[in-house]
Amino acid sequence: MGIVAGLDSSSDSTRIVVCDADTGAVIRQGYAPHPVEKGPEADPQAWLMSLGEAAGGGLLEGVQAIGVSAQQHGLLVLDADANLVRPALLGNDRRAQSAAADLVDSLGGRTAWAQAVGAVPQAAHPVTKLRWLARTEPENAARVTEVMQPHDWLVWQLLGRPARRTTDRGAASGTGFWSAASASYRPDLVELALGHQVRLPKVLGPSGTAGFTPEGLLISAGTGETMAAAFGLGVGEGDAVVSLGASGSVFGIHHEALVDPSGTITSFADATGRHLPVVHTSNAVRVLRGAAEMLGTDLQGLSDLALKSSPGAYGMVLLPYLEGERTPHLPHTAGSLHGMRRESMKPEHMARAAVEGMLCGLADALDVLRGRGVAVRRVFLLGAAAELGAVQAAAPGLFGVQVVVPQPADYAALGAARQAAWAWGVAHGTLAPAAGAEAGPGGGSVWVDPPQWPAAASQVFEPGEELAVGQAVRQQYATVRDEIHPGAWADRREG
Repeated sequence: MGIVAGLDSSSDSTRIVVCDADTGAVIRQGYAPHPVEKGPEADPQAWLMSLGEAAGGGLLEGVQAIGVSAQQHGLLVLDADANLVRPALLGNDRRAQSAAADLVDSLGGRTAWAQAVGAVPQAAHPVTKLRWLARTEPENAARVTEVMQPHDWLVWQLLGRPARRTTDRGAASGTGFWSAASASYRPDLVELALGHQVRLPKVLGPSGTAGFTPEGLLISAGTGETMAAAFGLGVGEGDAVVSLGASGSVFGIHHEALVDPSGTITSFADATGRHLPVVHTSNAVRVLRGAAEMLGTDLQGLSDLALKSSPGAYGMVLLPYLEGERTPHLPHTAGSLHGMRRESMKPEHMARAAVEGMLCGLADALDVLRGRGVAVRRVFLLGAAAELGAVQAAAPGLFGVQVVVPQPADYAALGAARQAAWAWGVAHGTLAPAAGAEAGPGGGSVWVDPPQWPAAASQVFEPGEELAVGQAVRQQYATVRDEIHPGAWADRREG
């Protein structure tokens, strides 16, 4: 077919992969850092400069199509002349927390938002940033005539700033004013937040084309980083992805959008026409780092210690709610250690309790998805902590399924490249509709399967004989959790 490229503009860098469109084999790669940002705002021109640096040295020579992935929850506001009103607001901006609470109340509560757009406003959501802007910068807010997210803006720039503005389902589903269930915008929510209507990008289908550059280079729809990474990994229905950052996230691939009245599940769309329900936890690797510091070691040292203990940590249970918790909803609580006896008060048992506590918290999040009918037959474990021996040893038994630890790679950029190959193939008629295909999402053209690129190189860990032991550890954890926080978990699951 040819050569395609995927670029991922994350919060700190631009990464580009150039791939064979048929096989997905990586031919060339590029990288450039973004300028260090001080605070929750950025000049988007810096993203373009980073992109140009990463693509230097003829990296894109021979490329026929490009896909764009970018950091999520950013907001760019433009005036009537299509110029930026102010610097971009980034996803890590916490200044809008009170605006989020105000928006929740303005629509009638969490359930009303979950039913409207599949998500309850948080500080990160673009809809919340619009409310913050209206409150704190009213003169700027009054000038806003259209809004974009980082990936939308980058695609628009690559195309030469055409009259047509586009986005995709994945990015749109993270705005707080587009519903994955109805595949439509809620302009009334934009007006509720900002005080007036604005122009919104056209939402393209998964294999859609945003346009062509003057040189004839196809630019695909693009998407958000989470959706691109899932596509790059090659996950599908039956797979869940557990991401180990300081906080945690768990998502699955599902055939329909989930409306969760409690707001525990955020209903994103994915990059393939399916849906990507996400459950967040406030605590993941910060639990391991905290325990490591207390024991005078680092993450690898903590793992080595934990492997000297045994499942169940000699009866000790760590509830990992160090920063409060989102799942279950315990925003003002703290972590706690239980089951200490003289014989269990050893570094190795403390280390094991920290690993098991973190994983049990994430297993609780997995159970939220399972409880809503999301199939979980294997779990992809992402993040540097996924490489720790103690995590790999405990996770299969605690999650109750096969655990896959992919080899480190630029999966968001790979997903963007795969999307580019998909769009190029559809545009040129080299990809045919799937056998028995029905109309695509939103009633559009018949479904065309994406290029079948090889699965990510991975290590695979089976629960095997440890399954019963792992489930006993989870039961021990659940007993302590429910005793210390009675009703919190049940109330959260039932909404």
